[in-house]
Amino acid sequence: MFNFLFRHIDNSALIVFRIIFGFLCFAESIGAILTGWVKTTLIEPQFTFTFIGFEWLQPLPGYWMYAYYIVMGIFGLLIMIGYKYRWSAFAFAIMWTCTYLMQKSSYNNHYYLLSFFSFLMVLLPAHHYASVDAKQHPEIKNTSMPYWVWLIIILQLFIVYTYGAIAKIYPDWLNTSVMEILMKSKQHYYIVGDLLQEKWMHYFLAYGGILFDGLVVPLLLWKPTRKLAFAASIFFHLFNSFVFQVGIFPYLSLAFCLFFFDSKVINNLFIKRKPYYDRVEIIIPKYAPILVSVFSVYFAFQILLPLRHHLIEDNVLWTEEGHRMSWRMMLRTKGGSTIYKVVDKATNEVIQINLNDYLTKKQQRGATTKPDFIWQFAQRLKKEYAKQGKDIQVFVSAYVSVNGRPYKQLVNPEIDLASVPWSHFKHSDWLLPSDL
Repeated sequence: MFNFLFRHIDNSALIVFRIIFGFLCFAESIGAILTGWVKTTLIEPQFTFTFIGFEWLQPLPGYWMYAYYIVMGIFGLLIMIGYKYRWSAFAFAIMWTCTYLMQKSSYNNHYYLLSFFSFLMVLLPAHHYASVDAKQHPEIKNTSMPYWVWLIIILQLFIVYTYGAIAKIYPDWLNTSVMEILMKSKQHYYIVGDLLQEKWMHYFLAYGGILFDGLVVPLLLWKPTRKLAFAASIFFHLFNSFVFQVGIFPYLSLAFCLFFFDSKVINNLFIKRKPYYDRVEIIIPKYAPILVSVFSVYFAFQILLPLRHHLIEDNVLWTEEGHRMSWRMMLRTKGGSTIYKVVDKATNEVIQINLNDYLTKKQQRGATTKPDFIWQFAQRLKKEYAKQGKDIQVFVSAYVSVNGRPYKQLVNPEIDLASVPWSHFKHSDWLLPSDL
């Protein structure tokens, strides 16, 4: 039934992609140091806002996170040259995922994409040609790969882009109010700053974003529109790189385009010495049933997870419940004014909290607008005061604006958040209803 998955095809795209992927992993790791991201996100904060449940994952003390990222960059280079490939890819995947889970003040869907794609790369036979491994172990050298390798990459991209398009189909995006706010912060850009303020440009970017995300994969798959779609991809991703500065993601996205072009083209452009594989051969390994089962579960998870916010009360734009890991990219802007009040249970002493004493500016943006950050900071205050021998309550007055709307109260100010447990699978009833 699944024999077609094990039909072998030329592996030129995968080999070239491995080289680019490894280099980008290196660039992302070292770039995080050079741009100051590691310092401001993982070294300077007194504590990090982890994904809830992963509080045990904390940055290394002092300046050891620099060493951590340097090692991660080295693993990227080892992926690129294909040395101890699977171990190098696995080590990078683990290290990157740990940094993803240990902080969410700089949450980015692209970090999530790199995390699970790193694990996918461990399973792919990307080191079977043009690698140190293939040179040292000629028995693994191969010019082909199973069809399933190509298919899972295409399916994954289709899921990412399709959900990205669907998420944008809501009023604030369609009337360009979100785009207008996003572009207002780019007004200072040289040459294009004023252009980005034009209303027609907001409509072009808003509706162009929907069309691109929704159509790019099908158009790349269809030969008559492939070159046009690739040209659109270059414009779209380089625009995002320039305007939004989202790290390696635009270039990783362009690298994925390798899988849409004829292998002969990739072969001739990048690795001319490699023999082109053109045989008709089906090789079904013993582990085939396990492989099919694992990827069936994996893609079921990828399809269902972004839909979970529909099962949770209220609007995800307001509650943030189900927002992350759902390909909801560049969808909304938030502003907030939040006051934390600590009450000593023994003396009824009231203490107003100055966020500057605890949080960086980036962390404050989360702790004033995002419910899980607010809850986590309340728990943090409880622990801090417990060290002083005090049992406290934490009450929060938070007013939040979504997409430029009037400020509205987010949290019930009469509930002690320090005593409220967190629920991963249902709505937090200490959140007040939205009007979205």
